[in-house]
Amino acid sequence: MTGDFRHLESVANKVRRNILEMVYREQSGHIGGAFSIAETLTALYFAVMNVDPIDPRKPDRDRLVLSKGHTAPALYAVLAEAGFFPRDRLFTSFRGIDSILQGHPDMKRTPGVDMTSGSLGIGLSAANGMALAARVMGASYRVYCIMGDGEIDEGQVWEAAATARHYALDNIVAFVDVNGMQNDGKTCVVMNKGEIAAKWQAFGWHTQEIDGHSFKQILSAIDAANAQRGLPSMIVQHTTKGKGVSFMEDEVVWHAKSPSDEEYASALAQLKRQEVDLWRKTC
Repeated sequence: MTGDFRHLESVANKVRRNILEMVYREQSGHIGGAFSIAETLTALYFAVMNVDPIDPRKPDRDRLVLSKGHTAPALYAVLAEAGFFPRDRLFTSFRGIDSILQGHPDMKRTPGVDMTSGSLGIGLSAANGMALAARVMGASYRVYCIMGDGEIDEGQVWEAAATARHYALDNIVAFVDVNGMQNDGKTCVVMNKGEIAAKWQAFGWHTQEIDGHSFKQILSAIDAANAQRGLPSMIVQHTTKGKGVSFMEDEVVWHAKSPSDEEYASALAQLKRQEVDLWRKTC
């Protein structure tokens, strides 16, 4: 299993490098929150989900709803690494007019995107609909939904949480990416939500707390969630905004800041060194 984790770590590193490249070239996009979910998306697409880049719309595929849609660069980078579209599209199409890679995911444009997102707070409701549809059709697919800790300020999130519990949607696994920051500052200052895991438990969800940068913990939590019967599952993952680049980590300015030439070069050098370190550990 150690070797498997190192492969996933290498993929996550490539994902971060591609995110950096996309945002730098376009001088637009969200790096901080995209970096914080790199491991989660890598784990889902490379070790968990039943998906097929040759047939992205196959009916029995697992679904992913990126509710924090502004972190689309992370999803696009993972989809490209997984083979849903050529990697060079990341650097020629991101945020372009009529591009397949809009600023927020668009299910009608991008291969592998299951739900259009962007307006925060709506993703879990959409995931609930997918999960209910599976029950009605007798389908076995599972639905995964990634939300941000700033996003759960939205009241619709908690309406959806109550709905999932009421209908016992045990084919849904949601994540809250707790990186402690949102657009306007620290989440504890903008709107302190206290013990996030306790709130989901109070809504009747099977709830776990993990380190969202540990593949071992991510995969173990997903296994435990998928084994649940009769309850929706929540994974509260504690992460670092801007993870992987020292001067971006835990800095709210990197929620939506684009790197300068110097910042790009420094960040890329750090990520390349991390890849070399991973390769040395594997040898």
